[in-house]
Amino acid sequence: MTHAEAGSSGGAHGGADRGANWPTAIASLCVGAGFLALWFWLLPEWLGFHGEYASGAAGWRLIFAIPAVLGFAAAIKCMWDFGWAGHGTPAPMAAPQRLVVVGFYRYVRNPMYLGFFAGWFSLWGLYGEANRGSLIVALVALAIAELFVRLYEEPILRAKFGADYEEYCRNVPRWIPRLRAWNPAVR
Repeated sequence: MTHAEAGSSGGAHGGADRGANWPTAIASLCVGAGFLALWFWLLPEWLGFHGEYASGAAGWRLIFAIPAVLGFAAAIKCMWDFGWAGHGTPAPMAAPQRLVVVGFYRYVRNPMYLGFFAGWFSLWGLYGEANRGSLIVALVALAIAELFVRLYEEPILRAKFGADYEEYCRNVPRWIPRLRAWNPAVR
């Protein structure tokens, strides 16, 4: 998932350009939905997910449904931004053509990953059963994401977007969101 900041800085929201954004926004959602569906198909068994949440005394686990929905909604919004503002998809072979600095990307450089992980960890709280194997899978997934971002995505984005991406990196943190949205027009 070439999530990061690839996409669009500046004029991605021009009026005449808006009609041309629909196909890439829809394509981005389709690619993202396929990616999410693949993970929903592959990971539940490994993470100890069960088809039913605990009821009765453990019904408190339903509270995890809220961050699960919010996390996946944030990831889907980021997929939309890739298509609408960035004219691309989360897939590396059809990456955004403009630096995406809209929506959640104004707060943190990797909101799609954060939303995805928040959703998964919340589902784990709702349906899962923590055990050594599932904890190892989760830690390995986090390590792979960190390495992928640092060793693959960020170098490609630096090469593709140059000074704009460097300024973005100086102002927007990789994993811990800013309290206020970064506005690239205000320097």
